[in-house]
Amino acid sequence: MKIILDGKKVEVDGEKTILEICRGQNIKIPTLCYHKNLFPEARCRLCLVELDGKLVTACSTKVKENSKIITSSKRILKARRRNMELMNPGADIGGLSDDFEAREIYEQVGLGNVRFKSIKNYLSELGAALVRDNNKCINCGRCVQVCEKIQAISAIDFASRAHDEHVTPYNEKHLSEIACIKCGQCLINCPVGAISERSHLKEVVKALNNPRKHVVAQTAPSIRAALGELFDMEPGTLVTGKMVTALRKCGFDKVFDVDLGADITIMEESAELLKRIEKGGPFPMITTCCPAWILMMEHFYPKLIPNMSTCKSPHEMLGMLIKTYYAEKAGIKPKDIVVVSVMPCVAKKFESTRPELNTEVDYVLTTRELGRLIKQKKIDFVNLEEQDFDPTLGIASGAGDIFGNAGGVMEAALRTGYEVATGKRLKKVEFDNLRDFAGIKTGSVKLGGKTIKYACANGGANIRKLLESKDKYHFIEMMVCPGGCVGGGGQPIYFDEDVLKLRSKALYEQDSKKELRRSHENPIVKEIYKKYLGKPLSKKAEKLLHTKYQRRERF
Repeated sequence: MKIILDGKKVEVDGEKTILEICRGQNIKIPTLCYHKNLFPEARCRLCLVELDGKLVTACSTKVKENSKIITSSKRILKARRRNMELMNPGADIGGLSDDFEAREIYEQVGLGNVRFKSIKNYLSELGAALVRDNNKCINCGRCVQVCEKIQAISAIDFASRAHDEHVTPYNEKHLSEIACIKCGQCLINCPVGAISERSHLKEVVKALNNPRKHVVAQTAPSIRAALGELFDMEPGTLVTGKMVTALRKCGFDKVFDVDLGADITIMEESAELLKRIEKGGPFPMITTCCPAWILMMEHFYPKLIPNMSTCKSPHEMLGMLIKTYYAEKAGIKPKDIVVVSVMPCVAKKFESTRPELNTEVDYVLTTRELGRLIKQKKIDFVNLEEQDFDPTLGIASGAGDIFGNAGGVMEAALRTGYEVATGKRLKKVEFDNLRDFAGIKTGSVKLGGKTIKYACANGGANIRKLLESKDKYHFIEMMVCPGGCVGGGGQPIYFDEDVLKLRSKALYEQDSKKELRRSHENPIVKEIYKKYLGKPLSKKAEKLLHTKYQRRERF
């Protein structure tokens, strides 16, 4: 199909919208409500263009043969600016963080002063994981659609009409009173910062400034593949060594690697799986590293509690070992140690408040919060030298590295489970069928003379779909965020799924370059079990590294 686009004849696909066509031609069209994986509701009306002389929304309009499209004119720019003013009256344009795409859109639209005053007067909502401020909300609807369509939770929706329209949990309840799973995908997709993480930065800085406290940082696998983006480095750039150096410059006394916690998780989890294979169930056994999935299970699928692995998540395991094993080894009183987890996930903030975990994690910083701390300290991150983690709890296998990817937990568990069960060494440790970006991945492996079928899902909607056929499998991994932890709600804001693929690729590359690629061969893991825990699933391991779950009401 041929059309005239900004005075030029071009050949286009008639099934694509004007917005898709323009992006394919490298023509920038501003939009705030558009999400390529969701239905275009055309709520923000910033993508207005002229189609045969009429103003139309580019995100929801398709073309016809010989259509004439103009993407920039005085009429278009005036309409876009007016819509932006009406959508967000009283907006503090200068105070909007660069993290959120509205800042760039304001500049693109040419919005200077907003002529209209806001009539909003909402109270901010402070939760254990998320903060909502409806005074900043522009009703673009992306959070609502993501929660409903991609995560299949539907915790929030629109209420009221006209100037009173606003986004809210059902029955105007607090997020803590409903089946919100704290995944933070609403935050990642909010263009104006109306939803943000509950910050622990102030408390962490206070601890760092207290000479009586021994402050320990532990960093999750996916942080090292995403943190650089906050300093204008290319997505997928591994910054492991620079990250460690930056944390030391921020004042942390020790910097440990949550990948080691992942290795210990694999030891406990694979032992659980082999025990169930021996006893004949219950199957499927389901992994528990994702705190948002735990909340989803407790709210919507509490009958699965007997199927759940009882393992704590890696940072909770390592936090416990820091205040027990490491405290004894270093001769430091546990009460004098402050454990700060740097996580890609806002649900980890909620997780660290769960009483049944007996958590030893004091504070959780997201990747974005760590970026802010480094900038506050005026550290030249890009030009930092590279340092190693502190060795006491800082040596990890490549299996721990890939925990940040959807399918990574499963692959790491299969590496150890296979070799422990069969006594044979895997010639190839990569499970390629678990490494693509599909929402659901499946496979099988022989363990202990039995064929074990496994599956993993990422994204809430895919989890629901997989659970429809859960009885076909023996072992299941669930990650609520698209792509796994690389796409977590605490990661740098991204606008293209290719960013997640680059982060994921970086973690697999780090795994491939390590000599140590199996959790059970990690010398620190061996030492911890030999000198402290005994063996996987021992009474001491059960007490320190395992937990329980509870049924939660859906409404």
